[in-house]
Amino acid sequence: MKILAIIEKGADGLYSIYSNDMLLNHGLGGYGSSVEEAKADFFESIKEAKEMIAEEGKVLPSGVEAIDVTFKYDLQSFFNYFDWINVSQFAKKAGINESKMRQYKNGLAFAGESTTKKILDTIKNIGAELQSATL
Repeated sequence: MKILAIIEKGADGLYSIYSNDMLLNHGLGGYGSSVEEAKADFFESIKEAKEMIAEEGKVLPSGVEAIDVTFKYDLQSFFNYFDWINVSQFAKKAGINESKMRQYKNGLAFAGESTTKKILDTIKNIGAELQSATL
């Protein structure tokens, strides 16, 4: 079973995860002071939904044993979770002004469509480079 989960940083400074996908009408979500905490809470909501379905005497949908969650991040959430990425070096690699990139990371400015595409392309390129590396 595949689930798309959206991660966003709220105006309150906390991170939330929500999904339009449900388990037999049971909603899924997570909340925390970091993306890591919100993810743990999200996975707990999946566990709780499974337990409630069992308590209701209903049968779990097939494939629910191996739930594949894809996380879609806003920029603040992405850089919170992948905090080991040097934002200045990332900006250089993406061809984006370093100061502007820090503003995106901190939610002080929002990237337009073309800049967002540059950022996503850079993320994918870094991923490809890491996958092709061996030690």
